[in-house]
Amino acid sequence: SPEGRGAMSSLDRILPFLRPIEDLLRDPTITEVMVNCGGRRVFVERSGAVELVPERALEVRNLTVAIKNIARACGDEISEAQPALDARLEDGSRVAAMFPPCSVDGPTLTVRKFTHRYTLQELVDTGTLTNDLANLLTDAVRRRRNVLISGGTGTGKTTLLNALASTIPAEDRIVLIEETSEILIDKPNLVRFEARRSQAPLGQEAPLPAVTIADLLRATLRHRPDRILVGEVRGLEAFDLLQALNTGHQGALSTIHANSAEQALARLAHCVLTANTGLPHHSTREAIALAIHLVVHVERVGRHRRVTDVARVAGYDVAADRIRTEPIVGPALTGTEGGVS
Repeated sequence: SPEGRGAMSSLDRILPFLRPIEDLLRDPTITEVMVNCGGRRVFVERSGAVELVPERALEVRNLTVAIKNIARACGDEISEAQPALDARLEDGSRVAAMFPPCSVDGPTLTVRKFTHRYTLQELVDTGTLTNDLANLLTDAVRRRRNVLISGGTGTGKTTLLNALASTIPAEDRIVLIEETSEILIDKPNLVRFEARRSQAPLGQEAPLPAVTIADLLRATLRHRPDRILVGEVRGLEAFDLLQALNTGHQGALSTIHANSAEQALARLAHCVLTANTGLPHHSTREAIALAIHLVVHVERVGRHRRVTDVARVAGYDVAADRIRTEPIVGPALTGTEGGVS
C-alpha cells in the first residue's frame, strides 16, 4: 500500500544509523522503540504495553553518532549547545533524542512509529468509541462545533483528531497548526503551519528567533481559514485560540493534556492565564464557555484506548464563577470493550 511504502521510505532514511535495533524498527507489532542510559537498555511498546528487550544494547559512542546523523538526515542538529531533537519523518513517525548534560545517564533516543491512520469507523470497530458517539461527533463537526480532545500522553488524542478531521467537508479551507507536524489530513484546501524553535547562530550566521504556535495562530487569521486545527494547546497560545474562536471562527479541533473533560477546561484556563493579558479569571472562564462546545476525553483502559468522558459545555455560571458542563451519558459511553492498541 502507499501508506506502507511511505513508512518504509521514512524508516529507511534513519535505519543505516540504527542497525543494532533495525529489527525492532521494522517489526510491525512494535509502535515505539526507546533507547535509555546511553544505549545500555532498550524498551519497546507492543500492543500498548512497554517491555524490556533482553540482552540488547548499543555502544554509547555509536548511539551518539547515530543520533547526530539522524538529526542531519532530518534537516536538524543536535549537540551539547542544542541537546534536544524533536523531528518527524515523512510518514508521521517521530524521532526524539536528548544529549548530555540534559540526559543524565547518556544519550536517550525514542522513535514513535507511524503505524496506521484510523478512520472514525475503524475506531468504532476497535472499541475506542461507540457508533452513537461517532455519529454525535460527526454531527458536531458538520455543525461547526468547536471540539477539544483531552487525554494523557499516548492515549490517542491525535488519532481521534485525525479521524474527526477526515469528516470535514472537502470544500472547507483548513489551517493546521502544530509544534511538530505529525497530523496527516488528506483534504484539497489544506494549509499546514509548523512552529520553529529558536536556533543559535552557526558560525557567522544570524540567530533564528522562535516562531511560536501563538505567532502562527495570529498569522492564520489572515489566511482565510474555514477551520482552525491546533495539534495541541499547551501554553499562552490558548489566548489567541480563544480570540479566534470568539470572533467568528467556528468548527475548530484541538487537543490538550488533561485527566478528564472537566479538567481540560481548567487546564485551558490556566494556559490562557500564562499569556498575562490582564484578563480577569472570570472573563477567561466566560470566554472558554463561549468558545468550546464539546470536550472529548480519551484514556488508556488496560492495553486499549477508549473515550471515557464526553461533556457538552452549557455556558458560564456567573454566580458560581464556573463553566457549566453536561455529561453526555447513556449508550454513547457504554456497551463496548476493547480499543485501539
